[in-house]
Amino acid sequence: MVSRREFAGLLGGGAVAAAVVGASASAARAQAAPATGNTFQQIVSSKKLRIGGVPTGAPWTVRDKASGVWGGQFVDIGKALAADMEVELEVVETTWGNAILDLQANKLDVMFGMNPTPKRALAVDFTVPVYNSALTVIAKPGFEPKTWAELNKPEVRIAVDMGSAHDQVASRLCPNATFLRMKTLDEATLALATGRADVQSIFWQGGVKAVKANPRLGTCIAPTPLFGSTSNAAVRRETDKTMRDFLNTWIVYAQGLGIVRQAVLDSLQQVDISLNDLPAGVTF
Repeated sequence: MVSRREFAGLLGGGAVAAAVVGASASAARAQAAPATGNTFQQIVSSKKLRIGGVPTGAPWTVRDKASGVWGGQFVDIGKALAADMEVELEVVETTWGNAILDLQANKLDVMFGMNPTPKRALAVDFTVPVYNSALTVIAKPGFEPKTWAELNKPEVRIAVDMGSAHDQVASRLCPNATFLRMKTLDEATLALATGRADVQSIFWQGGVKAVKANPRLGTCIAPTPLFGSTSNAAVRRETDKTMRDFLNTWIVYAQGLGIVRQAVLDSLQQVDISLNDLPAGVTF
């Protein structure tokens, strides 16, 4: 296992290592800039890391209605990141649709769980992948497509949340299919549930969760060949790339120590999902 002192050495002993993982509190204060500085400087100065949380976004993020306590895989990952930066973690409520705007408005420092679409990349910077995310489909009862070719037909109706990575990837894979583009992910699921769609295009965690909650939706399947996207962290677009570059280093470090995988496994368990529930071929 790599210690924090060794991790600081891996960072090259520069400003990032000195201010974050290897430095004393006084050294961090000496390097901190006013709150008007870049994102990294703001975090060091305020001693607070703000990540976005979607209250009903389990297993990614979730807030307990009774206690108000946040949980989920990205909260666990955020806690580990904040601990290594020696700052406090603050989870700020947002939505998947508003997260980019909240980053731009300096309401958030980091938003985990973002698929890096070209449109989003025009507005924010993305880190390296936190993990790979296979694209699956929830297929209605009695329909069990094994390949994307079986879905690439005009008579197959595919429900997607418009403009999402679910939409963009499936549209490329199945240009001949009939698409029902809904405003939200829940509306796409409703289209499947009410028989307006034959399948819903969705990444594996969302698909497995939906079927587990409502088996009448059908079966979550990973058609072959396996395609998908990645789950990344988004940060504010800045001239100074210190925050993005630090996150890139930290994510690889956290993957190597098993922090990311354990956070995902724990979050799946909390919504009653085991590895046995994953579609054949899906890994992370």
